[in-house]
Amino acid sequence: MITKTRKTKETNITISLDLNGTGKSSISTGVGFLDHMLESFSKHSLIDLDISCKGDTHIDDHHSVEDVGIVLGGLLAEAIYPVKNMERFGSANIVMDEACVSCDLDLSNRPFLVYELNVHGKVGQFDTELVEEFFRAFVLNSRISAHIIELRGKNKHHIIEAAFKSVAVALRRAAAKNDRVGTPSTKGKL
Repeated sequence: MITKTRKTKETNITISLDLNGTGKSSISTGVGFLDHMLESFSKHSLIDLDISCKGDTHIDDHHSVEDVGIVLGGLLAEAIYPVKNMERFGSANIVMDEACVSCDLDLSNRPFLVYELNVHGKVGQFDTELVEEFFRAFVLNSRISAHIIELRGKNKHHIIEAAFKSVAVALRRAAAKNDRVGTPSTKGKL
């Protein structure tokens, strides 16, 4: 288990992560929908997560959502780099009822995000535009390349949850141990 803390005027966040866990989580961000998504992410990635965030949610959820992505991404980078004896590439198409979201990712040490979810408005009290903010912060700080693409869907909750699950499963596959791979790059280093 590795731990990182980030304290600003807007948020106070502590996250612990075990890349080779079993999908156990204890998550309290002050943003109910984000808690639900991160619990699902933990379960399907098999990454153990302990997340505590106290943020200025009296203003809105933006700072908490983005800063959790920053800290979680930074911890993931600490856990995976240098990439060695891991598959490196992972992909998953996840179905939730009528929704299907695809994630293809590369533990590349070169951050890039393609985000194509057609969600607008709110899910409960949660602003759906914050999903992209979370994934951008997560991808940039974990230094992975990720393409998160909605293939179909109507229900915003289903689309967003399928996105979190697709990233989780693709990440689990990319981080899978494979001693035959060694350093998975023709450059010799990622």
